[in-house]
Amino acid sequence: MFPRLHIVTDSLDVVRGAVGHGPVAIQVRVKTSDRAAYELTVAALDVCRAAGDALCLVDDRVGVALAAGADGVHVGAEDLPVSAVRRVLGPEAIVGATCRTPETAVAAVRDGASYLGTGPAFATTSKIGLPSPIGPEGIAAVVAAVPGTPVVAIGGITADRVGLLRSYGVAAISAIAANPAGAAKAFLAALDERGEA
Repeated sequence: MFPRLHIVTDSLDVVRGAVGHGPVAIQVRVKTSDRAAYELTVAALDVCRAAGDALCLVDDRVGVALAAGADGVHVGAEDLPVSAVRRVLGPEAIVGATCRTPETAVAAVRDGASYLGTGPAFATTSKIGLPSPIGPEGIAAVVAAVPGTPVVAIGGITADRVGLLRSYGVAAISAIAANPAGAAKAFLAALDERGEA
């Protein structure tokens, strides 16, 4: 089963704390260098493999994902096109794509995306320069446009807000960082309580 909780981080401590409490996808997001991203990905993969129910994805850096042997990659609108990433990583890799509208969601799935990251759902300070939040209604419109494709909502999401979103799953950054184990448990419990959306 594809994890419903995605954790975006540049910290191995967060990975270690968040993994082991249920199915999660770790998305390694490192903004400094390929070397730093590679080293963190290799270390995160060890943690994820030991847990047995965690995937390890790399944000933006397709070459790092390939070199490290990660489960896949997540690309944004300014990164390589989904179709190009799919050609490089092959048919088995997980390829996530960031989408804000039903039209871009349909195009990404057509080009080979395995899942979609959609948002920002709510206002957030985790990333600079984000567009205005699309809200639960915007998330729902993307979900409706791509039936059968997991849609992971991101942006300003806390465990308390999980019930407001009718997406397959959620991604968290700052809401996980301070207490990775406790936050991961809270998110997973909230997702279980909400059920399949």
